[in-house]
Amino acid sequence: LQAAYEASLEAADLTLDRRNRLDAKITALAATDRYAPVVRALMCLRGISVLTAFGLAVEIGDWTRFTGSTIGAYLGLVPSEHSSGASRSQGGITKTGNTHARRLLVEAAWHHRRPYANASRDMRARWDAADEASRVRGHQGNHRLHRKWDQFEARHKRRVIANVAVA
Repeated sequence: LQAAYEASLEAADLTLDRRNRLDAKITALAATDRYAPVVRALMCLRGISVLTAFGLAVEIGDWTRFTGSTIGAYLGLVPSEHSSGASRSQGGITKTGNTHARRLLVEAAWHHRRPYANASRDMRARWDAADEASRVRGHQGNHRLHRKWDQFEARHKRRVIANVAVA
């Protein structure tokens, strides 16, 4: 029993070491000139750290090809629709597009549920690394996304549905 425990503990330690090495490499790659501006701008939003921002930057690529209304459709975060004549019925999200980027946004959206009173020390450090325009947009976005959560809560929407809508 002790040998099995030690073998499992060693496997867990090796896995954590491997994860930490990969995180360090991804963080270094995110700081390169190619990704740094997008990563820093995305990190001004709550729930988006280096790994999430880098994942979104890599998965989405050229952000200029999207507007606020088209990126949701690209990622499959828009409701499906069944229309016939004058009737229009919306269903669940389409789930088309990039699964990884959609999952990253849905996970990040949970952070906007809590009230947004004061920015944490971590968030302030991220804002200091970003340019002024990204800082202002991030601050506005954090407020707007929390207000969205509040609106859904006031309408007694299920939390998982509200979270996808915020994403």
